[in-house]
Amino acid sequence: MSTPLVGLVALAATFVITPIAMVVAHRTGIVDRPGPLKPQVAPVPYLGGVAILCGVAVGAAAGRPSLLLPFVLATVLGVTDDRTSLPPAARLFGQLVIGAAVVATVPVHLPGIVGAAALVAVTVIVVNGVNFIDGLDLLAAGVGAVAAVGFALVLHGAGRQVAIALAAALVGFAFYNRPPARVYLGDGGSYLIGTALCVLLAEAWKPGAPTATGVAALALVAVPAAEVAFAVVRRLRGDTSLTAGDRGHPYDRLVARGWPRPAASGAYVAVEAVLATGAVAAVHAGVIAGAVGVAVGAAALVVAGALATGAFTPDAGAAT
Repeated sequence: MSTPLVGLVALAATFVITPIAMVVAHRTGIVDRPGPLKPQVAPVPYLGGVAILCGVAVGAAAGRPSLLLPFVLATVLGVTDDRTSLPPAARLFGQLVIGAAVVATVPVHLPGIVGAAALVAVTVIVVNGVNFIDGLDLLAAGVGAVAAVGFALVLHGAGRQVAIALAAALVGFAFYNRPPARVYLGDGGSYLIGTALCVLLAEAWKPGAPTATGVAALALVAVPAAEVAFAVVRRLRGDTSLTAGDRGHPYDRLVARGWPRPAASGAYVAVEAVLATGAVAAVHAGVIAGAVGVAVGAAALVVAGALATGAFTPDAGAAT
């Protein structure tokens, strides 16, 4: 299947299946109800991730069907969490299993156990990072779509097919997730996006891939990865549980300062677009120094954003 056709089918599949997933979510009670850490005033259906899985599956089937394993595992774990609210230990164990599935399906050129452990750790971090940024309408989906486009421009073969499918699926989902959102990703969706980004990152690290590609690709996952780092620092400083929810994320701080929620989401997407542009330019230049500069610059940019918004400061309303 040609790459344009993969994108078209993935977009159509997600666009058509999302309303069905919404109905199923309502009928099964898999909805996000209003609460202290929730911005909505009425229940909103989850299961957006199931629709996105159908779109991403198009790319996996066209490029490497074995990639369906980590994608399905991520969606199942997330939907289970949406339905039953799994304890933190169970979520972590499931994420480690997903990381192991990524290792099993995408070989990387890092040596043996070191490479496997690094990829599992990155998977856990990015999966949780996407989950953390899924706090406003179109935020996680927008960041994920831009990152996927970036990967599509630097990868080849199966990686490009999956990247195109992910970007197209998120565009199809965005029609329903735009403010005011009629459906949410749910943990099923955020875990799937995080896993897909890790698969794409692993594709950039596979044997034979240029070193510049692997280094620059780190910038494409900098936003979700940094979100985890900010939350850990903030919660340690506030002497609260690392698994406790809070409203101290940079986007929360922007909204608290009077930013409209769509503008806060747009700021994240804009940052991701800047990082993706730098990563793509560095990869196509093929200069390792440029790739390193992009990766370091990405870290500096997201840290500067966190400092500017006060995201390292403990949240007074953090859950315990």
